[in-house]
Amino acid sequence: MEKVLGFGGFFFRSGDPQSLAKWYNDHLGIDLVPTDAESLPWMAEGGPTVFAPFAADTDYFPADKSFMLNFRVADLEAMMRQLDQAGIAVKRLDDMPGIGKFAHLSDPEGNAIELWEPVAP
Repeated sequence: MEKVLGFGGFFFRSGDPQSLAKWYNDHLGIDLVPTDAESLPWMAEGGPTVFAPFAADTDYFPADKSFMLNFRVADLEAMMRQLDQAGIAVKRLDDMPGIGKFAHLSDPEGNAIELWEPVAP
């Protein structure tokens, strides 16, 4: 069976796509979408990717959102300090033994984001 190799992109609606893309670039380091053949898109580093449908009544992320973005980070505490210094509220969650460290935040349009520092292999 052929399998997909990984995420090729995540596309969603926005009230102000340019400003929101800039927020992700400025605060999470996600490169802007290329506008010419010489520019490169965000090149995610290899590592685990979890594809997980949740129950419709989950309380793990806001009920009015149909998705939550999860980004792997190398140092959760450093990322949280960086976001805090930028005035972005971040909620640290309990560690999951054998899985890693987690934190939740929202982008300026209220989309749920989870930061994940996986347990080192």
